[in-house]
Amino acid sequence: MSRTRKWIAAAVCAVAALGIGTGIALATGGDDAEAPITGDALGRAEAAALAHTGGGRVTDTEVGDEESYYEVEVTLDGGRQVDVQLDEGFGVVGSLADSDGPEDEAGDKD
Repeated sequence: MSRTRKWIAAAVCAVAALGIGTGIALATGGDDAEAPITGDALGRAEAAALAHTGGGRVTDTEVGDEESYYEVEVTLDGGRQVDVQLDEGFGVVGSLADSDGPEDEAGDKD
């Protein structure tokens, strides 16, 4: 095979791989897809997060968060939001106060 044909074959393979990767990313929602917690796990995650914050209202959930297995967003009575990070067994592994609440506080690790 000539050198030119090898370059063309390599380019075709690269374009095909890029197309396949793009198709997979679009089909799965890419890296930014946020799947909510569902089923029995939702109740357990909500209970763990609310116990950690001492109350409030669950306003969002996510499976496969970049910091933990589960993330539960809790809005406290004053409007401040806290993201509670949970492991697969629903144990708290950390929490972070959102900085975009009504008081515009800096996020703090608990």
